[in-house]
Amino acid sequence: MPFITYLSGLLTAQMLSDDQLISGVEIRCEEKGRCPSTCHLCRRPGKEQLSPTPVLLEINRVVPLYTLIQDNGTKEAFKSALMSSYWCSGKGDVIDDWCRCDLSAFDASGLPNCSPLPQPVLRLSPTVEPSSTVVSLEWVDVQPAIGTKVSDYILQHKKVDEYTDTDLYTGEFLSFADDLLSGLGTSCVAAGRSHGEIPEVSIYSVIFKCLEPDGLYKFTLYAVDTRGRHSELSTVTLRTACPLVDDNKAEEIADKIYNLYNGYTSGKEQQMAYNTLMEVSASMLFRVQHHYNSHYEKFGDFVWRSEDELGPRKAHLILRRLERVSSHCSSLLRSAYIQSRVETVPYLFCRSEEVRPAGMVWYSILKDTKITCEEKMVSMARNTYGESKGRYYLTLSKVSPF
Repeated sequence: MPFITYLSGLLTAQMLSDDQLISGVEIRCEEKGRCPSTCHLCRRPGKEQLSPTPVLLEINRVVPLYTLIQDNGTKEAFKSALMSSYWCSGKGDVIDDWCRCDLSAFDASGLPNCSPLPQPVLRLSPTVEPSSTVVSLEWVDVQPAIGTKVSDYILQHKKVDEYTDTDLYTGEFLSFADDLLSGLGTSCVAAGRSHGEIPEVSIYSVIFKCLEPDGLYKFTLYAVDTRGRHSELSTVTLRTACPLVDDNKAEEIADKIYNLYNGYTSGKEQQMAYNTLMEVSASMLFRVQHHYNSHYEKFGDFVWRSEDELGPRKAHLILRRLERVSSHCSSLLRSAYIQSRVETVPYLFCRSEEVRPAGMVWYSILKDTKITCEEKMVSMARNTYGESKGRYYLTLSKVSPF
């Protein structure tokens, strides 16, 4: 039915008169141009002039559709159908704040699935910039107002590199409720819960404080409801920032190695140079090589001089450690100047006030758990890189959400 015909029918039936106003509806018409000639629905039989195009002028207030129905029986049936469609996928009835599923709405495991379990979205916390050892993640609680109840969130994290079989190495699984909020987990991981712009919406966070620098990590999150169902996975892959480097010390070591290599090198000096280069980290060794070649390459580069002074075997033991430095950090460690800094950042540390009974995890609702939170501080070590003194730039960790 063309909309103009519908309006004409309402006017004819006097449903829009002052005596019988429809609750929540106000219709006003005015000329706003003409329908295109290609629209056959706009032509009124017996009249050559095209009908005006209806335009929504304003919305006075928003009300549920079922309140517009006058008959109580029809209104309740319409309300029940709308609630079922929105909260229970049209396969169950809304009872208080949960869904009673129809007999046909059960999955292969025999669990009711008319109320969907949304997928949580894992992301980096915008308030905590990742460092070489610290990463903070967060997600918004996916429990709807009506329907499924979230019992727990399971977070998996593992380091991924070329030496690890990702199919065999599963990493570590942490239960947000049983491991983190209960305090049974490691001190290197802390859980938090806060509220977003809407007070009813909870934001959960987890901060990892003991990660390895320049490491590729994969974090995976899924929700568990009170019936034991698992949501779809949410994944974030992240490489931590490059290790902290003391650039002044690296330059001092480069000068020391040059002096040990210069002229006749005795067995004692060879051993001292070897011990010095093996004691520093791989990133520091890369920076030592950079300073050595910057100042003394005209006397032979670092690799050639090390092989000549220490012998191929010892030089190989030293130089193969440079392979541990990623290409990302290698390019940064070639910067003209590096400045290290350590700053402290606040984070939330929350603990549960109640003990969840063993074997009854699925019957507890995470949102109803009483917790106590306090603000703590964590030290964040970072490098800043620059091409000239006094001009530095920051580098962020690489993140790949899937």
